[in-house]
Amino acid sequence: MGTELTKDMLNSLIEIGSSLSISLLMALAILIIGRQLVKLILRLITVALEKSNVEDTVRIFVTNLLNTLLMILVFIAAINQLGIETTSIIAVLGAAGLAIGLALQGSLSNFAAGILIVIYRPYKVGDYIEAGNYAGTVKDIQIFSTVLKTPDNKIVVVPNGSIMNGSIVNYSDQDTRRIDLIVSCGYEDDIDKVRSVLEDILKKEKRVLKDPKPQIAVTELADSSVNFIFRPWVKRTDYLPVYYSLLEEVKKRFDKEGISIPYPQSDVHIHNHKE
Repeated sequence: MGTELTKDMLNSLIEIGSSLSISLLMALAILIIGRQLVKLILRLITVALEKSNVEDTVRIFVTNLLNTLLMILVFIAAINQLGIETTSIIAVLGAAGLAIGLALQGSLSNFAAGILIVIYRPYKVGDYIEAGNYAGTVKDIQIFSTVLKTPDNKIVVVPNGSIMNGSIVNYSDQDTRRIDLIVSCGYEDDIDKVRSVLEDILKKEKRVLKDPKPQIAVTELADSSVNFIFRPWVKRTDYLPVYYSLLEEVKKRFDKEGISIPYPQSDVHIHNHKE
């Protein structure tokens, strides 16, 4: 009788093991196949959005969000295959939702900020921006953060919440930019000649735009110099090359024309007094 009981227990264990093995294999298959289906769906959606001329910002955000949601559904289906009641899991998650929400306030804030970025579009992928105490080219707008590539080739991940809670400077939104320079000369120099030289520099620089008109004017009679504002307009893509070129050309032309570029200095007068 003991032998028959042992056999029954072994048969039961074998049946349970076989059932669990099949369930595990089925769950694993759901995960693998589900992941491939998600990739296929996202690829089709991406192609459809590209054909609809949807901006990269919206397209990337939508695909990231759908990827997360679809993978959650695949994971729930895999759990259900193991015989675990997903309804009870959902009920537990719902009951714990408030606590989770409080614990993830920062993440939820970043998620909400990501939605606002997509709706109001203060910047898009490819723009050069200054936000969250960082500056760089937008490489990706994700659900919780924005990825920037700095001019020195560093990748910075900035939370969307910190971006939307601060100021955003978008340097790529407009087609043109104004270069703001301060050019100084000495008090002994002829300011009409200085203005003429600056105008000639701009005339020879082909990348400077004629409209809007450049601005050259005396802006300050400083302690050691007469300061001019030197403000030409250029295409956005020409900003830095023209900026550096003008600085170099001003120095060369001032040296050639005998115009001094003053620097801070002090005159010390020594008086000898006889007793």
